[in-house]
Amino acid sequence: MKKIKKILIANRGEIAVRIHRSAKEMGIETVAVYSDLDRTAPHVLLCDYAYPLHGVSSAETYLDIQKILSIAKKAKVDAIHPGYGFLSEKEEFARQVQNEGFIFIGPTAKTIGLLGSKTAARELLSQHNVPIVPGTIRPIQTTEEAKQIAKHIGFPVLIKASGGGGGKGMRRVNTETELESAIERARNEAKKAFGDDRIYIEKLITKPKHIEIQILADSYGTVVHLGERECSIQRRHQKVVEESPSMALTDELRNAMGQTAITIAKAAQYVNAGTVEFLLDENKNFYFLEVNTRIQVEHPATEMIYGVDIVKEQIRIAQGEPLSISQNDLKINGHAIECRICAEDTDNNFLPSTGTISTYYPSEGHGMRNDSGIRAGIDISMHYDPMIAKLIVHAKNRNDAIEKMKRALTEYTITGIKTTIPFCLFVMHHDEFIQGTYDINFVESHFRSRSTPIDEKSAVAILAAFSKYKRNNKPISIANANNVASKWKMTAFNE
Repeated sequence: MKKIKKILIANRGEIAVRIHRSAKEMGIETVAVYSDLDRTAPHVLLCDYAYPLHGVSSAETYLDIQKILSIAKKAKVDAIHPGYGFLSEKEEFARQVQNEGFIFIGPTAKTIGLLGSKTAARELLSQHNVPIVPGTIRPIQTTEEAKQIAKHIGFPVLIKASGGGGGKGMRRVNTETELESAIERARNEAKKAFGDDRIYIEKLITKPKHIEIQILADSYGTVVHLGERECSIQRRHQKVVEESPSMALTDELRNAMGQTAITIAKAAQYVNAGTVEFLLDENKNFYFLEVNTRIQVEHPATEMIYGVDIVKEQIRIAQGEPLSISQNDLKINGHAIECRICAEDTDNNFLPSTGTISTYYPSEGHGMRNDSGIRAGIDISMHYDPMIAKLIVHAKNRNDAIEKMKRALTEYTITGIKTTIPFCLFVMHHDEFIQGTYDINFVESHFRSRSTPIDEKSAVAILAAFSKYKRNNKPISIANANNVASKWKMTAFNE
């Protein structure tokens, strides 16, 4: 067992800040790395040491394995934490970190490789009676093969990248005539995003909920699950709003999904923190989707209701300690909701919004947490992920959590760029979210740009969100406030 004294955080933004804070509370020194654009970013200023990566793009900075390893040697760190995104699920990175004598705060390279390939994971878990969405367990080789498989399982189907996630390399196919072009586009996108153009076919479950189970596993064979998060509010297959627990799960279903997640972890000899993702259909049948072999963006929602610091558990596991908690220790306490604050124009198909943050006043109050990697004066560029902060609330029940989130979103002030705050307010006011009946088609079904007609329920939700926002932000000119979507300047809502 080696005690970790210094960690290099191979990431940026809010997750780098998040990791630093837990490490410091454990008496561990932290080392930041930064691109030219991030020279004065919060994670750089907070860490004990900071080293430049000399470059701007992700490829020449946060994705450059050799630069990061060189800095790790120079800084004489004991361990490297990859956060999420960038190199966090790269088998080669984990292997090189370990080969250089550093502790990798995450699963082994072998496990990352196994579960990083969606087809390899499906093949493994099909041998352990884990329910899997009908489709292929090996990459498809030809268009003709794809046609035969699609006909067999029935349209619509999904073409998916074998070597990655996050919505990249994914295409819905409704008919056979769409198949060939969808395969070509999916291959190209997967190659660009992951350096791997392998794809597979999966039956499309038309109205599923996206449910994920948080797991922790130590080196001694102990695996626990920390319940579920529902992540069904998505745009372009990427999550925007998450909550825990899910209204869709009974205690029995929660236990069944949790035990299945543990089975999967043990089958893959998993160690450290991870997330097992499932789809839940309208009949409460659940199907394995994938395993994220890293800390998850939405992990704070779980931390809020279980009182567990997942990053600290990651560090303890990495330095050889057994889990500090048992399954019997884990009890749900209240309800948590997380909204991702992304630099995106919600009135323009969620396209990235760039510029300089001129003012930044995040919400405060009891039962509230703001995980952020920004401050006033920071430039938001096209080079990195548009998520800039996460707002998380915790209350004794779901209704109180929704009301707390509404209040927090209306008080959250950020100018200079457009953000997803208006969209998150829209969600909090919508009947389907309030009732918990929403699925992953929520955005396509209910959220439209101002040029597209919307249904009555959505119009009511927009008006309610707009009115509350305006009441709580009187000093801000609605015409000029960047965090008010232009959708809400529709004639029907003008006063």
